[in-house]
Amino acid sequence: MPATQAVRRALAVIAALPLLTLAACGYGSEAKDDDTAKVAAGAEKIDGLDSVRIGYFGNLTHGTALVARQKGFFQEELGATEAKYATFNAGPSEIEALNAGSIDIGWIGPSPAINGYTKSLGKNLRIIGGSASGGVKLVVNPEKIKSLKDVEGKRIATPQHGNTQDVAFLNWAAGQGWKVDAASGKGDVTVVRSDNKVTPDAYKAGSVDGAWVPEPTASRLVAEGGKVLLDEATLWPDEKFVITNIIVSQKFLKEHPKAVEAVLTASVRTNKWINAHPDEAKTVANAQLEIDSGKALPAEVLDPAWKSIRFTDDPLAATLGTQAEHAVKAGLLEKPDLKGIYDLTLLNKVLAAEGGSKVDDADLGVG
Repeated sequence: MPATQAVRRALAVIAALPLLTLAACGYGSEAKDDDTAKVAAGAEKIDGLDSVRIGYFGNLTHGTALVARQKGFFQEELGATEAKYATFNAGPSEIEALNAGSIDIGWIGPSPAINGYTKSLGKNLRIIGGSASGGVKLVVNPEKIKSLKDVEGKRIATPQHGNTQDVAFLNWAAGQGWKVDAASGKGDVTVVRSDNKVTPDAYKAGSVDGAWVPEPTASRLVAEGGKVLLDEATLWPDEKFVITNIIVSQKFLKEHPKAVEAVLTASVRTNKWINAHPDEAKTVANAQLEIDSGKALPAEVLDPAWKSIRFTDDPLAATLGTQAEHAVKAGLLEKPDLKGIYDLTLLNKVLAAEGGSKVDDADLGVG
């Protein structure tokens, strides 16, 4: 295919992408149901429930859910209550599913959690735990961008308008003294809102000069010749910031606390297992990704991507508040009231039982 035609095609695809306000770092908005869990013989139901439906993305940053599903850890804790699953490609569709009762608990990024909470005036969800930190990088074409100052004037992709990485890049650009219109993406740097599936092709075609993206997209770009210019973790205290939370509908939390506790127990034990067996966990997560997407990640993408993600039970609540402030400064969000977005009561109960330390809600919890 001629280069000009490739560029034209990549730009056409990007132009056709919807601009989803405060969406997650996923790949679109369609959900896929999969109810293949196996219930252990002789087990008892929890809270009298036939099933608990768990939502997550087919993303390495949702590795806790990937591993817990593949290893059967969710089902082990739920007993005769069947673990059912729905995989999502973007935050808005997962929030819609939670609101509709199609899922009960979900793994999701910080921006859609904030958006879902504020849009419902604090009535639809709670963040009940953490899952992952990090895994976001600025990857650039080394022939066009050799230093951070060279980013000025270039075309940088982010996953979606107003999503977690879009907010982070706009905030970083403002810190460099550059002005960018958040709505159009035009300014001293041009922000190209590009689906993570499309970004590697856009990069190869030369229609973007780099991208501020989560894993595994960042490592896909590196495999295409890109260079990591900045790891977002270096911009945060202790190099930790929330990339994935666990949310639950408030109705389900109130009516079925034992089921929620069982899922949290599975999550805590999964993170412990992941951190004790990182290589095996990486393989297990990739196996579930292959089931969910039909294609496993190659080693040159999987290995560096997995290494850059920290799996943690701590929701890193203070960083969620900071991310919300960044969105407000960028003009993407009106100042939100996040008081009550967290309820870490059950998580701290589970952590105490597992010999862990209590985690903090940064004064954004209920009561």
